[in-house]
Amino acid sequence: MTYRALMAGLLAGGVLLAAGPGSGMSTLPDPALVPPRTALSFRWIIPSVRWGTANEHERRNGLSMVKLYMVDYALRHGDGSAADRELGERMIRRSDDAAASLLAAKYPRAIDAVAAEYHLADTVGGADWGSALTSTADLADFLAIKMRSDRGSLLLTWMADAEPIAADGTEQDWGTAKLPGVLGSKWGWSDFGPPEVASASIGLGFTVAAHTQGTADEQTDDVLAVLQGVLLDLLGVP
Repeated sequence: MTYRALMAGLLAGGVLLAAGPGSGMSTLPDPALVPPRTALSFRWIIPSVRWGTANEHERRNGLSMVKLYMVDYALRHGDGSAADRELGERMIRRSDDAAASLLAAKYPRAIDAVAAEYHLADTVGGADWGSALTSTADLADFLAIKMRSDRGSLLLTWMADAEPIAADGTEQDWGTAKLPGVLGSKWGWSDFGPPEVASASIGLGFTVAAHTQGTADEQTDDVLAVLQGVLLDLLGVP
């Protein structure tokens, strides 16, 4: 089933944005349980519930997560060309850096423009897209806005149809993508220096983003330890 068909069915059933939290809201975990290496943000869309670690607003390396902002700008404010859509799909599904560099050359202010439009106070562009900064709070909030007001965006479709292997050969399979109820994800990682990874996902009524100064396995452990049981509870899964 395609993302668009799935979304239509979930909306028809009233599931997508209001997938049943109630008494389950009391089960949200203590953010202090998350190691400081990981910044983690969770948003339940309706009713609006915000949860995050103390460092969720910390500006960290944007990695490939800022491709979400770049592609959103191109889709809504670009020239509407097939070339833009092709680059955007490559950036989201395969995290293609070459495609990102081409789109950044065409729309050099895209990250800052989207940050201003969506009030993403922690997000700033850099000399190039690879030096931009963002936070898990901004990523989770951005995706929550898209889920509320632009559910038909190709950006979300491509997240739901991400390739298992990125353009550079990296396996895209960690972090927030491992949570129950996830519909689509985007990942980021550093090719230089100490390990640093990020992930963000859209799900059944929620968005979530994580950034870890550590490995992909460490991020997965940190995310699942605090949110897996909560989501099973909120989604009504025994």
